[in-house]
Amino acid sequence: MVLINPISSSEIGTLWQTYQEKTLIMRFLEYFIQKADDQESRNLLGGLWQELNFYVKEMEKVFDEQGMVKPVGFTSEDVNIEAPKLYDNGFDIMFVRVLKQVSMGLYTLNMNMSYNNRVMAIYEGLTTITQKIYKLATMYLLEKGLLSQPPKVTMPKTTEFIESKKYMKGMKLFGDKRALNDLEIGILHHNLESNNIGMKLITGFAQCARNKEAKQYFVQGKELAKKQMKMMEKILRESDITPVLSPGGTVTTSTVPPFSDKLMMHCIYILNGFGLVGAGSGSFFSLRNDISMKSILLAKDVFFYAQEGIEIKIKNGWFEEPPQMEDRAAIIKKGQ
Repeated sequence: MVLINPISSSEIGTLWQTYQEKTLIMRFLEYFIQKADDQESRNLLGGLWQELNFYVKEMEKVFDEQGMVKPVGFTSEDVNIEAPKLYDNGFDIMFVRVLKQVSMGLYTLNMNMSYNNRVMAIYEGLTTITQKIYKLATMYLLEKGLLSQPPKVTMPKTTEFIESKKYMKGMKLFGDKRALNDLEIGILHHNLESNNIGMKLITGFAQCARNKEAKQYFVQGKELAKKQMKMMEKILRESDITPVLSPGGTVTTSTVPPFSDKLMMHCIYILNGFGLVGAGSGSFFSLRNDISMKSILLAKDVFFYAQEGIEIKIKNGWFEEPPQMEDRAAIIKKGQ
């Protein structure tokens, strides 16, 4: 069979990655649907599962038509829906909202590497779903009083231009640093909020992980999140801004694992990537050099933490290998 429009290497790679992420999210949703706090959240989670399931099947059709083996991804073996509640008080929707933030960024990158109309249609559809769910999750959390908003500020009445390089200076031994601009406040608040949810997520993972290395890795991640939050809170307080964290997302005392160690480790692997991107954008768009420098240092911590996680995944056989190009050198050597 000759394919009229075979997908390219980049499309194979992004579809493989998307399949991993979607099957992981569906396993989380299956557990959260069973433990949902109310019918509204159950409907939101169930609707998302149905829509993701459609696109997972679309990807499987593409794999089959292209003669590509279907990835293993994450299956029913990676979730125990009978496990007691590990999280309470709206955490399910808080976590889904963070996942949709990750997805929005990934779909943009994936679309930029797509050339096949069928593949682009998949990312277009997933983008529409993601934006819809993100909005619904945000509205749900605000209505329930479970989501803190960025600080309110005085509305600007005039336009100004930066007149001196002193605007960028934040590392001063004497004297006051300039006040944060609104973009810097937004970046700090967003990173603080994401790390707060991440800390609760990984605390639950640490409670129920069965593999000792994974358990210690999750404890280490919890401390890293606390370190990042402490830094961001300090910068905000120096500008007389009191950080307000989301009150929801309670971690219960359960130690029964609802998810496999393999799934939990891959979830943190994805969030580490999101954290590196966030630290990078925070470094670039913050115009005060002390914030940029601290963002770079935090990115370094996340990078080395992520590398350690990859090593644990490989050691335990939890890291499915992405598709790759032919090893021409090996093929040539074999033919000798």
